[in-house]
Amino acid sequence: MTQAGQLAGTPGHASAPRAIVVGGGISGLVAARELSLTGHQVDVFEASPRFGGAVASHQVAGLDLDAGADSFAVRSTAVADLATELGLGASLQSPNPAGSWLYHAVDGAKRGGPRAMPMPATALLGIPADPWAEDVKTVIGAAGCVRAATDLAMPVTRRQAKEPISLGELVAARMGQAVLESLVTPIVAGVHSADPTTLDVDTVAPGLRAAMAEHHSLARGVAALRASAPAGSAVGGLAGGMHRLTGALLAELDAAGARLHPGTPVVSIARAEPSHDPSEDGWDVTVEGRETPESADRLVIATPGPAAVDLLAGLLPDAAALRPKTGHGIALVTLVVDQPELDAAPRGTGLLVAPGTPGIRAKALTHATAKWEWLADEAGPGTHVLRLSYGRLSDAPGTIPADDAVLRDIAIADASALLGVPVSAADVVGWDVVRHDAALPFATTGHRDRVEAFRTALAGHPGLEVVGAWLAGTGLASVVADTRARTSITAS
Repeated sequence: MTQAGQLAGTPGHASAPRAIVVGGGISGLVAARELSLTGHQVDVFEASPRFGGAVASHQVAGLDLDAGADSFAVRSTAVADLATELGLGASLQSPNPAGSWLYHAVDGAKRGGPRAMPMPATALLGIPADPWAEDVKTVIGAAGCVRAATDLAMPVTRRQAKEPISLGELVAARMGQAVLESLVTPIVAGVHSADPTTLDVDTVAPGLRAAMAEHHSLARGVAALRASAPAGSAVGGLAGGMHRLTGALLAELDAAGARLHPGTPVVSIARAEPSHDPSEDGWDVTVEGRETPESADRLVIATPGPAAVDLLAGLLPDAAALRPKTGHGIALVTLVVDQPELDAAPRGTGLLVAPGTPGIRAKALTHATAKWEWLADEAGPGTHVLRLSYGRLSDAPGTIPADDAVLRDIAIADASALLGVPVSAADVVGWDVVRHDAALPFATTGHRDRVEAFRTALAGHPGLEVVGAWLAGTGLASVVADTRARTSITAS
């Protein structure tokens, strides 16, 4: 497979409508595939040296591992359908059902410091479907359950059901601070790298408020959403790693004659000179280092939000007010360790850490060989893959050490504390640090309304589409479904 395909010599290809995709992350590659399938000649321009964005690979201790996303939500079939179309259907897998744990310092002074406990089984983003469940009581105590259960009898207000509100504000109003601080915050901080009091509820939990209004409580709304989801695990993966999705997309694009341009930033876009028929007007795309603009009938912007808004500044002057914020970036530390005591998977498939937990700097730990059977088979008994995540949107710049070796040592200490099993530098047989700078979409309260305003403004420019997590929502399921819906238009 090559990273730069050649045009296919098929009859009529020269007269095919041309499409340009700016950005070669997963949304850009999915958009390029849809356009290719609908008869377009496609060029993909990616500023970095490689394609795939957060769905990429790296090799550690001889193992090919995910350097970014390692799973996808199965609330829809979007990712599974795409994987099947790409010939990866037989590789779809569910993770170990043991699930993940929580680690935080609730009542730490009374109970001897931070502690680990299994994640409540019936929760959605930590919001319990049953406030009286024993695994919920273990985390928030009897008093916390009493407060959470008031949600079952509390009327749903108009603000809670209809007006802009954060996930944290909704949870606190319906179920109280114990649920917010001990259940929701650790999970949201681990998954979205942010404080739930800043995140738009409709973006991070689509359909939750509608279900709450229909069933007259937040808990019953969560129960309804869980009941309507596919049976089994909430997430899925691919044997061999999610990065295989990127490889399969690139291979298909290459075979279809798409032209792939890594390390090729786009610096500006503009409407082409108007013709007598506005429906036939196209786009001019200026690529760094090239004097002559590239022309296209259709244009898809698939860059991170800030870059997209900057490219569109001349076309959508009001879009500057909709420019999303980004965090300071995250770092993923992968440790491959020789530690047979971890064969028992003492903390399930990993842990999510509450912000401010004493002695721990990681926001989450994934015990990858406990989570994925295929990886445990590849690594062999006694060898374990641990991935620790660092960086939240609330962190100050410079919170994550810039020196990889320093961060590795922090990760080793964190892994020992979180797993309850000693892990030393001598146990580490391989390690790597992957950094994603300012890469986190930040869906603050009212984000859904801002996205709708942006889409409305975009509708005045036929032939132009913008896709990506900053609009669709975080996660492969959201990105794949939205991108396919917006780009799978039959070529004229």
